[in-house]
Amino acid sequence: MTSRAYVGLGANLGADLGATLTQAALHLAALPGTQVSALSSLWRSAPVDAEGPDFVNAVVALDTGLAPLPLLDALQAIELAHGRERPYRHAPRTLDLDLLLYDDAVLDTPRLTLPHPRLGERAFVLRPLLEIAPGLIGLASGAAWQTQRIERLGPLSL
Repeated sequence: MTSRAYVGLGANLGADLGATLTQAALHLAALPGTQVSALSSLWRSAPVDAEGPDFVNAVVALDTGLAPLPLLDALQAIELAHGRERPYRHAPRTLDLDLLLYDDAVLDTPRLTLPHPRLGERAFVLRPLLEIAPGLIGLASGAAWQTQRIERLGPLSL
């Protein structure tokens, strides 16, 4: 049995952020029992509640046989393989992979909260997510995200 998961991809450190997100999407496609079912465009945005260079972001829809916590473990392993460090909260990063949604799961544990707790507040998540899953518009909980600076860069492709 497979589940639909949405993963947010982001990076703001490195020479070619689009290439980093493409490589991350390829790693996601290679996870056991997993297939990429949709890719958003690449989007550039200013950091929210953080400092540093602009981010490039995207969202990938996965059909996966992995349960939420094993999927989270796989996402964190991909981040580490790309040199992700966590020196402090909201630090600039080489790669950030966030499990945004997993079917209709609602989960609140020390390691994972689903849906992602700030999902409805961030343009860098909502614009790419709604691009590939417009039926999820109900997740856009407030208006603040509509005023955040964001620019569509072009397609993310495998």
